[in-house]
Amino acid sequence: MRKQKSTVTLLALALVLAFGAVPVMAAEDTVPPTIPTVYPIEVHSSESGGVYRLEKVYCLGTKDDPAAIPTQSFEREGRHYELLDLLKAGQTETDTQEHIEIITLESSTKDMSEIIKVIEPVMEVTTEDGYTGTLTADYTTIQVEASGYKNRSRTVTAERTYPNLSDADVSLIPKTVEENGRTLTLADVSWQEAATDPMDGYEVPLRYTAAASYTGTASYKTATGYTVTVEYKGDVTKTSCDTVLYTAIFTSHGETHFENKTPLLAALGVLVFSGAGYAGYKGYQRYINKKRGYAA
Repeated sequence: MRKQKSTVTLLALALVLAFGAVPVMAAEDTVPPTIPTVYPIEVHSSESGGVYRLEKVYCLGTKDDPAAIPTQSFEREGRHYELLDLLKAGQTETDTQEHIEIITLESSTKDMSEIIKVIEPVMEVTTEDGYTGTLTADYTTIQVEASGYKNRSRTVTAERTYPNLSDADVSLIPKTVEENGRTLTLADVSWQEAATDPMDGYEVPLRYTAAASYTGTASYKTATGYTVTVEYKGDVTKTSCDTVLYTAIFTSHGETHFENKTPLLAALGVLVFSGAGYAGYKGYQRYINKKRGYAA
């Protein structure tokens, strides 16, 4: 009876192990996998010398946190992968466009040869939207304008001669004259007697020639300075980096192994203990038959 109890106990234990493994396996299968915060845009796999390599490429914004990239170990197609390296590469883009910059400077003269001396041939520029480059002065675009005026005046003169006057009398001289659109006033007169020949014994009166000087004032404006403008032309470029590529490199060594050993071990346990239980049952049956006088 002791042997029979031992055999029954072994059978019960085998059944418990066999059926007890099933809930464990089911519980593990129902655990949802961890969902990564970001997803790769490309996945590349390779193998060399028994080392398996898996590269996952992620595209993030410049302000995104790379800590969201999954870097923990994982199982894939029966292999265990661990992180080897995490590489970073910025995605740059360059844009080029033509740019014109108008420069203004002050000058005390409008002489072009003097103005060219003070104009820099090239200039470095950075635009408000981030473009940079070197521009060259276009001397054909130079413009010069007076920046201000000041009123000035000057004295103008004119000379007039009045011959054959009967007397050296100023009243015989015009008090004003017109000269280049200006009215000039009599300023001075000089007299000269004119010689005459007597006629038939009669005395001829003297004649006079007046040399009159007239003066006046002319008003005009002069520039107090000049404003010079010139165009600088050339290409400017802008380099932007809006995205960053991260490559997570994982490696796996060795041969393929089972990701979940629990179901396999449970199945093996069932087979082992079931075999032991069956052998125990056959031994018990032979014992009973021997007691009853039957052949084994």
